[in-house]
Amino acid sequence: MQIKHIFSLIIFTLFLIGCTHKTPYTNRDQMILISTEQELALGEQSYEKTLKESKVIKNTKDALRVKNIGEKIAKVTKKNYKWEFNLIENKAKNAFCLPGGKVVVYTGILKIAKNDSQLATVISHEIAHALARHGAERVSAGMLSQGVQVIGNIVLGSQAPQYTKTFNIAYGVGAQYGVLMPYGRMQESEADEIGIYLMHKAGYDLKEAVKFWENMSKGKKENFEFFSTHPNSENRIKNIKKIISKLN
Repeated sequence: MQIKHIFSLIIFTLFLIGCTHKTPYTNRDQMILISTEQELALGEQSYEKTLKESKVIKNTKDALRVKNIGEKIAKVTKKNYKWEFNLIENKAKNAFCLPGGKVVVYTGILKIAKNDSQLATVISHEIAHALARHGAERVSAGMLSQGVQVIGNIVLGSQAPQYTKTFNIAYGVGAQYGVLMPYGRMQESEADEIGIYLMHKAGYDLKEAVKFWENMSKGKKENFEFFSTHPNSENRIKNIKKIISKLN
Protein backbone atom coordinates (compact mmCIF):
# COMPACT_ATOMS: atom_id res chain seq x y z
CA MET A 1 0.00 0.00 0.00
CA GLN A 2 1.36 3.44 -0.94
CA ILE A 3 2.12 5.98 1.79
CA LYS A 4 -0.57 8.39 0.57
CA HIS A 5 -3.15 5.61 0.85
CA ILE A 6 -1.99 4.78 4.37
CA PHE A 7 -2.25 8.48 5.21
CA SER A 8 -5.83 8.66 3.88
CA LEU A 9 -6.80 5.50 5.75
CA ILE A 10 -5.47 6.83 9.06
CA ILE A 11 -7.35 10.12 8.68
CA PHE A 12 -10.56 8.34 7.68
CA THR A 13 -10.27 5.90 10.62
CA LEU A 14 -9.73 8.74 13.10
CA PHE A 15 -12.72 10.54 11.63
CA LEU A 16 -14.95 7.48 12.05
CA ILE A 17 -13.72 6.84 15.60
CA GLY A 18 -14.08 10.44 16.68
CA CYS A 19 -17.35 11.41 15.02
CA THR A 20 -19.61 9.50 17.37
CA HIS A 21 -20.55 12.47 19.54
CA LYS A 22 -23.10 15.24 19.10
CA THR A 23 -23.38 18.55 20.89
CA PRO A 24 -26.51 19.26 22.97
CA TYR A 25 -29.08 21.66 21.47
CA THR A 26 -27.10 22.34 18.27
CA ASN A 27 -26.77 18.62 17.46
CA ARG A 28 -23.43 19.12 15.69
CA ASP A 29 -21.23 16.08 14.94
CA GLN A 30 -18.01 16.15 16.94
CA MET A 31 -14.64 14.49 16.66
CA ILE A 32 -13.50 13.55 20.17
CA LEU A 33 -10.54 11.24 20.55
CA ILE A 34 -10.20 11.16 24.36
CA SER A 35 -12.46 9.47 26.88
CA THR A 36 -14.76 11.28 29.27
CA GLU A 37 -12.60 10.00 32.14
CA GLN A 38 -9.45 11.52 30.63
CA GLU A 39 -11.27 14.79 29.97
CA LEU A 40 -12.59 15.03 33.55
CA ALA A 41 -9.17 14.22 35.01
CA LEU A 42 -7.56 17.01 32.97
CA GLY A 43 -10.25 19.41 34.11
CA GLU A 44 -9.86 18.48 37.77
CA GLN A 45 -6.08 18.92 37.69
CA SER A 46 -6.32 22.34 36.03
CA TYR A 47 -9.07 23.44 38.41
CA GLU A 48 -7.14 22.49 41.55
CA LYS A 49 -4.05 24.27 40.22
CA THR A 50 -6.10 27.41 39.46
CA LEU A 51 -7.63 27.53 42.95
CA LYS A 52 -4.24 27.04 44.64
CA GLU A 53 -2.65 29.85 42.65
CA SER A 54 -5.55 32.32 43.01
CA LYS A 55 -7.35 34.30 45.68
CA VAL A 56 -10.76 32.64 45.93
CA ILE A 57 -13.50 34.86 47.35
CA LYS A 58 -15.90 33.05 49.68
CA ASN A 59 -19.25 33.94 51.25
CA THR A 60 -19.48 37.52 49.99
CA LYS A 61 -22.61 38.80 48.26
CA ASP A 62 -20.96 38.51 44.84
CA ALA A 63 -19.50 35.07 45.55
CA LEU A 64 -22.95 33.81 46.56
CA ARG A 65 -24.51 35.39 43.45
CA VAL A 66 -22.06 33.48 41.25
CA LYS A 67 -22.79 30.24 43.11
CA ASN A 68 -26.57 30.63 43.12
CA ILE A 69 -26.85 31.66 39.48
CA GLY A 70 -24.48 28.88 38.45
CA GLU A 71 -26.42 26.23 40.35
CA LYS A 72 -29.73 27.45 38.90
CA ILE A 73 -28.40 27.11 35.35
CA ALA A 74 -26.61 23.82 36.07
CA LYS A 75 -29.91 22.38 37.30
CA VAL A 76 -31.62 22.83 33.92
CA THR A 77 -28.75 21.06 32.11
CA LYS A 78 -29.74 17.79 33.80
CA LYS A 79 -26.08 16.84 33.51
CA ASN A 80 -24.65 14.85 36.40
CA TYR A 81 -21.41 16.81 36.78
CA LYS A 82 -19.85 17.78 40.09
CA TRP A 83 -20.61 21.44 39.44
CA GLU A 84 -18.58 24.08 41.25
CA PHE A 85 -18.76 27.86 40.92
CA ASN A 86 -16.04 30.06 42.33
CA LEU A 87 -15.33 33.80 42.25
CA ILE A 88 -11.64 34.68 41.97
CA GLU A 89 -10.07 38.07 42.53
CA ASN A 90 -8.71 39.13 39.16
CA LYS A 91 -9.19 42.38 37.24
CA ALA A 92 -9.52 40.54 33.92
CA LYS A 93 -13.00 40.67 32.40
CA ASN A 94 -13.14 36.93 32.02
CA ALA A 95 -14.59 33.62 33.15
CA PHE A 96 -13.97 30.01 32.16
CA CYS A 97 -15.25 26.51 32.68
CA LEU A 98 -13.08 23.42 32.85
CA PRO A 99 -14.30 19.93 31.89
CA GLY A 100 -16.65 18.46 34.44
CA GLY A 101 -18.39 21.72 35.30
CA LYS A 102 -15.71 23.65 37.20
CA VAL A 103 -16.63 27.30 36.61
CA VAL A 104 -14.42 30.24 37.56
CA VAL A 105 -15.60 33.84 37.35
CA TYR A 106 -13.14 36.73 37.70
CA THR A 107 -14.17 39.78 39.71
CA GLY A 108 -13.36 41.96 36.69
CA ILE A 109 -16.40 40.62 34.84
CA LEU A 110 -18.70 41.95 37.57
CA LYS A 111 -18.06 45.48 36.32
CA ILE A 112 -19.53 44.44 32.97
CA ALA A 113 -22.36 42.19 34.17
CA LYS A 114 -24.74 44.78 35.61
CA ASN A 115 -27.43 42.41 36.91
CA ASP A 116 -28.18 38.73 37.51
CA SER A 117 -29.35 38.06 33.95
CA GLN A 118 -26.15 39.54 32.54
CA LEU A 119 -24.07 37.47 34.95
CA ALA A 120 -26.16 34.45 33.92
CA THR A 121 -25.12 35.19 30.32
CA VAL A 122 -21.47 34.69 31.28
CA ILE A 123 -22.02 31.62 33.40
CA SER A 124 -24.39 29.91 30.95
CA HIS A 125 -21.86 30.48 28.15
CA GLU A 126 -19.14 28.79 30.23
CA ILE A 127 -21.43 25.94 31.25
CA ALA A 128 -22.22 25.45 27.56
CA HIS A 129 -18.52 24.85 26.85
CA ALA A 130 -18.54 22.02 29.40
CA LEU A 131 -21.79 20.50 28.11
CA ALA A 132 -20.52 20.52 24.53
CA ARG A 133 -17.17 19.03 25.62
CA HIS A 134 -15.34 21.78 23.79
CA GLY A 135 -12.18 21.18 25.82
CA ALA A 136 -11.99 17.54 24.75
CA GLU A 137 -12.73 18.58 21.20
CA ARG A 138 -9.85 21.10 21.19
CA VAL A 139 -7.47 18.47 22.57
CA SER A 140 -8.63 16.05 19.86
CA ALA A 141 -8.17 18.66 17.12
CA GLY A 142 -4.63 19.27 18.39
CA MET A 143 -3.90 15.54 18.41
CA LEU A 144 -5.17 15.15 14.86
CA SER A 145 -3.25 18.21 13.67
CA GLN A 146 -0.01 16.87 15.18
CA GLY A 147 -0.68 13.42 13.74
CA VAL A 148 -1.18 14.80 10.24
CA GLN A 149 2.06 16.79 10.55
CA VAL A 150 4.00 13.71 11.66
CA ILE A 151 2.64 11.71 8.73
CA GLY A 152 3.49 14.57 6.36
CA ASN A 153 7.05 14.58 7.64
CA ILE A 154 7.32 10.82 7.15
CA VAL A 155 6.07 11.09 3.57
CA LEU A 156 8.39 13.99 2.73
CA GLY A 157 11.32 12.41 4.57
CA SER A 158 11.12 9.39 2.28
CA GLN A 159 10.25 11.14 -0.98
CA ALA A 160 11.32 14.81 -0.85
CA PRO A 161 13.29 15.57 2.35
CA GLN A 162 14.45 18.97 1.03
CA TYR A 163 10.88 20.28 1.45
CA THR A 164 10.40 19.15 5.06
CA LYS A 165 11.30 22.51 6.66
CA THR A 166 9.10 24.47 4.26
CA PHE A 167 6.24 22.05 4.86
CA ASN A 168 6.46 22.41 8.65
CA ILE A 169 6.45 26.22 8.50
CA ALA A 170 3.54 26.31 6.04
CA TYR A 171 1.64 23.62 7.91
CA GLY A 172 2.00 25.42 11.25
CA VAL A 173 0.64 28.68 9.86
CA GLY A 174 -2.10 26.93 7.90
CA ALA A 175 -3.25 24.83 10.83
CA GLN A 176 -3.31 27.85 13.15
CA TYR A 177 -5.21 30.27 10.95
CA GLY A 178 -7.04 27.87 8.67
CA VAL A 179 -8.22 25.28 11.19
CA LEU A 180 -7.62 25.92 14.89
CA MET A 181 -8.69 29.58 15.04
CA PRO A 182 -11.85 29.08 12.96
CA TYR A 183 -12.57 26.04 15.15
CA GLY A 184 -12.25 28.23 18.24
CA ARG A 185 -14.63 30.83 16.79
CA MET A 186 -17.14 28.12 15.97
CA GLN A 187 -17.01 26.80 19.53
CA GLU A 188 -17.47 30.29 20.98
CA SER A 189 -20.52 30.92 18.79
CA GLU A 190 -21.90 27.51 19.72
CA ALA A 191 -21.40 28.24 23.43
CA ASP A 192 -23.29 31.51 22.93
CA GLU A 193 -26.17 29.60 21.34
CA ILE A 194 -26.33 26.82 23.92
CA GLY A 195 -25.94 29.40 26.68
CA ILE A 196 -28.99 31.30 25.44
CA TYR A 197 -31.06 28.10 25.52
CA LEU A 198 -29.89 27.43 29.08
CA MET A 199 -30.69 30.99 30.18
CA HIS A 200 -34.14 30.64 28.67
CA LYS A 201 -34.81 27.37 30.50
CA ALA A 202 -33.54 28.85 33.77
CA GLY A 203 -35.87 31.85 33.44
CA TYR A 204 -33.41 34.69 32.88
CA ASP A 205 -34.07 37.75 30.73
CA LEU A 206 -32.62 37.06 27.28
CA LYS A 207 -32.56 40.75 26.33
CA GLU A 208 -29.88 41.21 29.00
CA ALA A 209 -27.62 38.79 27.11
CA VAL A 210 -27.45 41.28 24.23
CA LYS A 211 -26.82 44.13 26.67
CA PHE A 212 -24.01 42.20 28.33
CA TRP A 213 -22.14 41.66 25.06
CA GLU A 214 -22.74 45.29 24.14
CA ASN A 215 -21.14 46.23 27.47
CA MET A 216 -18.20 43.96 26.69
CA SER A 217 -17.65 45.59 23.31
CA LYS A 218 -17.58 49.19 24.57
CA GLY A 219 -14.18 50.79 24.05
CA LYS A 220 -12.75 47.50 22.83
CA LYS A 221 -10.32 47.64 19.92
CA GLU A 222 -10.70 44.46 17.93
CA ASN A 223 -8.49 42.85 15.33
CA PHE A 224 -9.84 41.17 12.21
CA GLU A 225 -11.85 38.11 13.21
CA PHE A 226 -9.59 35.94 11.03
CA PHE A 227 -6.74 36.45 13.50
CA SER A 228 -8.76 35.57 16.61
CA THR A 229 -10.17 32.51 18.34
CA HIS A 230 -13.29 34.55 19.18
CA PRO A 231 -15.93 36.07 16.89
CA ASN A 232 -15.89 39.87 16.82
CA SER A 233 -18.48 41.65 18.93
CA GLU A 234 -20.65 42.84 16.04
CA ASN A 235 -21.06 39.34 14.60
CA ARG A 236 -21.50 37.83 18.03
CA ILE A 237 -24.33 40.21 18.95
CA LYS A 238 -26.06 39.68 15.59
CA ASN A 239 -25.97 35.90 16.05
CA ILE A 240 -27.27 36.11 19.61
CA LYS A 241 -30.17 38.30 18.50
CA LYS A 242 -31.07 35.69 15.86
CA ILE A 243 -31.07 32.91 18.44
CA ILE A 244 -33.21 34.94 20.83
CA SER A 245 -35.70 35.75 18.06
CA LYS A 246 -36.31 32.01 17.59
CA LEU A 247 -37.26 31.64 21.26
CA ASN A 248 -39.60 34.63 21.47
